[in-house]
Amino acid sequence: MKSRRIFLLLAALSLLAAAAWSQTATTATIKNEAEIKAVYDRWAKAFEAHDIEGIMSIYAPGDAVIAYDVVPPLQYKGKDAYRKDYLEFLGQYDGPIHVEYRDMRILSSGDLGFIHALEHFTGKLKNGQQSDLWLRATSGLRKIDEKWLIVHDHVSVPIDFESGKAVLDLKP
Repeated sequence: MKSRRIFLLLAALSLLAAAAWSQTATTATIKNEAEIKAVYDRWAKAFEAHDIEGIMSIYAPGDAVIAYDVVPPLQYKGKDAYRKDYLEFLGQYDGPIHVEYRDMRILSSGDLGFIHALEHFTGKLKNGQQSDLWLRATSGLRKIDEKWLIVHDHVSVPIDFESGKAVLDLKP
């Protein structure tokens, strides 16, 4: 009888410990995902304002960044190469570029985070044409020195295999 009580007590303590750990893990995950969302909110604000320093502040330093964009080359290696890509894109617009996210999902575990979303960009190009574009975006983040930073971006558009051309007029 005494061993059964000890067993039940140990089982109850194990359940309490597991519940406490689960609550701590859930709280940490919620906090991480809110911090990652804040990174993207800062990015959108900087992007709209053509603030290249603000944009680049959310990326990991040096060669830690690898990015795949809708324009050549196949990949951008390092923060400096990706900065040039951003400058070329921003240079096509006259005035702010509005950014909207749709179907955003954020996942995190420990010091790694992942986000994917549909991104909608609207603005006026320097040639006077109105731009209205939906893209697919995925990013990987790492927590470096207690700060979430992007280490990988992948931006894409669907392709029509018959014509070999990007399909830019799709909407969710």
